[in-house]
Amino acid sequence: MTTASPVVHAGSAEESTALYDIPGPKARRRHRTYGLIATGLLLALFGWILYLLFDTDQFTATKWTPFEYKGIQELLLEGLANTLKAFGMAAVLSLVLGALLATGRLSDHAPVRWVSTLIVEFFRAMPVLVMIFFIFVALKVQPLPALVAGLTLYNGSVLAEVFRSGVNAVERGQHEAAFALGMRKTQVMTYVLVPQAARAMLPAIISQLVVALKDTSLGYLITYEEFLHAGKLIASNLDYDLPFIPVVMVISPIYIGMCMLLSWFAHWVARRQRRNPRTEAVEIAPAEPGTLLPGGGPPAAPRR
Repeated sequence: MTTASPVVHAGSAEESTALYDIPGPKARRRHRTYGLIATGLLLALFGWILYLLFDTDQFTATKWTPFEYKGIQELLLEGLANTLKAFGMAAVLSLVLGALLATGRLSDHAPVRWVSTLIVEFFRAMPVLVMIFFIFVALKVQPLPALVAGLTLYNGSVLAEVFRSGVNAVERGQHEAAFALGMRKTQVMTYVLVPQAARAMLPAIISQLVVALKDTSLGYLITYEEFLHAGKLIASNLDYDLPFIPVVMVISPIYIGMCMLLSWFAHWVARRQRRNPRTEAVEIAPAEPGTLLPGGGPPAAPRR
């Protein structure tokens, strides 16, 4: 006796999956209850924070009026521009350094592989702030190059491991087939392995770039006039009680917005890759009868 398997349409609410069973009515009610409880707790926490802000007079006009001054607005915009400048330079250099170190770690030459591994492991283990201070104080480098160099060495080493792991995650048969076709290793990496690994590596690359963006705030420790340094100047040089909370409430959403913009860019690139004709599935024509013999009939069975 055969049983027909249920057909699930693409637009149906309940889609079959091999990872978990579709929850039943009781499970769905339980999940809704958990969601309502979690939402209530988050709203209560948000309300408590708002109460504390109002209770400590953080929304009074006295503490927010300075942000209307043109000088303070220009100071914030200049700090934001310096932050984006440092991040842009560090991001590009980190990607280049990561690609070079990953290539060295994947090399067939043992000395190149050992040197690349030593560099990657050393700078991954070294704290970013220590590297920035060492370059700034010991090597007497200007604040911007010192900040960019420290961010590049750390994030480039981390990205090298991301690139190497992404390439090694591609199925082994892919590069074996490419070598069987007579391709050189450079061609195998360029045309076979890296294009397949790029989509898997993209989320980790964007996450590391977000880390680099947030770490640009370390520049204020070496007097680099970035966004956080501008906020510190505003909070420290006004005549009344230090308005640290309003400054944080202005700066934090901008940092969060820039990080969310990077994440949105990653999703946009991933969607474009899925729509790329080179990565879409090729439609196969339906099977047709074979070519008939000149006699017009199907081929006859061989005589015994």
